[in-house]
Amino acid sequence: MSSTYGGHTGPFPTRSSTGWVLLSAAWAAALVSTFAALFIGEVMGMTPCQLCWYQRILMFPLAVMLGMAAYCNDRRGAVYSLPFAMGGIALASYHSALVAGWVPQWWIPCGAGPSCSDQKLVILGDIQIPWLSLLAFAAIAVLLLVYLKKSAHENQ
Repeated sequence: MSSTYGGHTGPFPTRSSTGWVLLSAAWAAALVSTFAALFIGEVMGMTPCQLCWYQRILMFPLAVMLGMAAYCNDRRGAVYSLPFAMGGIALASYHSALVAGWVPQWWIPCGAGPSCSDQKLVILGDIQIPWLSLLAFAAIAVLLLVYLKKSAHENQ
């Protein structure tokens, strides 16, 4: 049965299964990152530094927005999520540079509270939390860009 909405009868627009997989993978990365940040802060009792809070502010909404976008297979969710991922890349890159010692001391933004440049938590030997944040934001951004490129070609 055909409808006036492009030949499908469901309530949501249809896309290829590859597009849904890309959105779902981006959502999974955001969800794992969100739960990891909450576990580190709430279960392990580590207070996040100021830059970690800013990265959380950008990551937590991604878990919700990308979940809705993946469920509805909606291109707009990817468009709205991309600025959050790009902002997260910028913050996590700066934070990683602080941890690596590439940024001068007078450039460190943290005041009272935990130090942004002195990270205490490492996993798998020597992997710092800001590096994992950078990896997560970059993975989400790449997945969204690939999805947006594929969906733009499908709509033409």
